[in-house]
Amino acid sequence: MSQPPTSPRHTALDASHRALGATMTDFAGWDMPLRYGSERDEHTAVRTRAGLFDLSHMGEITVTGAQAGEALDHALVGHLSALAVGRARYTMICAPDGGILDDLIVYRLAEQEFMIVANASNAQVVLDAVTERAAGFPGAAVRDDRDAYALLAVQGPESPGILKSVTDADLDGLKYYAGLPGTVAGVPALIARTGYTGEDGFELFVAPADAERLWQALTEAGAAAGLVPCGLSCRDTLRLEAGMPLYGHELTTALTPFDAGLGRVVKFDKAGDFVGRAALEAAAEKAAATPPRKLVGLIAEGRRVPRAGYAVTDASGAVVGEVTSGAPSPTLGAPIAMAYVDAAHAAPGTEGVAVDIRGTREPHRVVALPFYKRER
Repeated sequence: MSQPPTSPRHTALDASHRALGATMTDFAGWDMPLRYGSERDEHTAVRTRAGLFDLSHMGEITVTGAQAGEALDHALVGHLSALAVGRARYTMICAPDGGILDDLIVYRLAEQEFMIVANASNAQVVLDAVTERAAGFPGAAVRDDRDAYALLAVQGPESPGILKSVTDADLDGLKYYAGLPGTVAGVPALIARTGYTGEDGFELFVAPADAERLWQALTEAGAAAGLVPCGLSCRDTLRLEAGMPLYGHELTTALTPFDAGLGRVVKFDKAGDFVGRAALEAAAEKAAATPPRKLVGLIAEGRRVPRAGYAVTDASGAVVGEVTSGAPSPTLGAPIAMAYVDAAHAAPGTEGVAVDIRGTREPHRVVALPFYKRER
């Protein structure tokens, strides 16, 4: 007898989203806001002013103890024991065959304390893998902290000013990919200068019980600057313009970091063995000798939107790649996509490239990623 479907989980901000009239969607087992009104307006607000996101569906995993850094060096592809206290690092966790299980951000909160932030859809996979891989390190303990945090993000050029108005934390001294404990609108928080939009911004880890209070305080503080609530839909177009990979699209278990053009996150020079090392060394050699398909940007010459799974073809109509993500770009004013294409067709400006959109070859320009990069 089949089991009834599990009801989606709700974040601590669910009532706020519904009061704002958000369109909700089931995402990775969570009922999340897709948009509050116009996704184009939300996108533009983040690019020009500021947006407020609920990201409480992300998965937090804490690793503590004298061997915490050593355990993470073994479990992940990065050199986490070398991470300074207060800093964060983008990394990945791979299967023994080198396939990507998830891409992660790891924060070093203290000398013997790290926090992993996993994608919602992979949080249990990451928790199980890290727990298993850390079992050989008696001086390390893994803790599931997914219910201990709500996560809010303020993203956009006005975000520093908005946040400064409700905290006395040293935001000017807070570097990109760094975090510090502080108080925001009276709420204890881990304030991180990270994000997934291509803009300056902050992610705020707080207790779920404090989430609504902080959401309202940030909404009020940002009103004069044009801050608006933002859903997952514009988050996807923002990250796509910024050339940031999304798990399940640009990153999968069928790809290694080297296949994805992200071999730089794999640190072979760290001490000891790590899960997937042998397979990743072979993948690095193969990529150097025979360049794999390369992740590129495509800009449509027409108005039809390329979508994930659509074939990329050359001038003769032969398939030379596949779209991984595609959407209309509010900033560029044209449909855009990321795609893996054969190395011979990956150079910016390559002529004759098209995307097969429901049987019609639609011309596209090959461009370097990202499509959009903010002025610093």
